Amino acid sequence: MMHKQFTSRDVVAMTGITPRQLQWWDEQRVVVPAKEGHRRLYSLQDLAEVAVICEFRRRGFSLQRVRKVMRFLQQEFGKRLAETVSGASDYHLLTDGSNFYLETDARQIVDILKNSRQPMLAVCLSDTVRQVRAVMRGTLKKGNVSVSGTPEKRRRRQVS
Repeated sequence: MMHKQFTSRDVVAMTGITPRQLQWWDEQRVVVPAKEGHRRLYSLQDLAEVAVICEFRRRGFSLQRVRKVMRFLQQEFGKRLAETVSGASDYHLLTDGSNFYLETDARQIVDILKNSRQPMLAVCLSDTVRQVRAVMRGTLKKGNVSVSGTPEKRRRRQVS
């Protein structure tokens, strides 16, 4: 089965990252695409990771911090992000600015929030990967492509 590959130009158009940032992320081994000569070719898994990293960067997290989170997720699940969140469940990554929590079940977040007095930022990993897949299926053909900045299910939760 042939898997869709995306050029650097596609990834830039879909995520809002700059071409230089994308190149630097490859050089720093944050997201490493396949290479075909001088061209970088990104898989769906690569694209999903770039989209999630961009989401955290837009929210003010350092790249070093985001890399640690991405490494943790890969180690925790033993597979890449797009493969992990491919099911029907929603996965949210929560942070109070210093700690990160992974919500895989709605009951788990209640326990986390009960014991916290700080605002929590939630990023729905599942939504980000679904947006990438939706763009890949249809919008890419129309030329009006973006997986960044859509507010669907992205929210800031205030804890009292």
